Amino acid sequence: MGMSTDIARAKARKLKGMIKESDGIALENERLKAEGRREQAEARREEALARASRAASGR
Repeated sequence: MGMSTDIARAKARKLKGMIKESDGIALENERLKAEGRREQAEARREEALARASRAASGR
């Protein structure tokens, strides 16, 4: 998979997490809010790894 694809996939996952978190807030569901926050954190980590890999390859 290309590095740009990895970055885009991580951004989409981060957006999904943001939506889950906002749904949790609207529904007053702590589990859903926490799940959304966790998903965002994982996506930020994935994006950082993809960007570092891209930088290391010289692109």
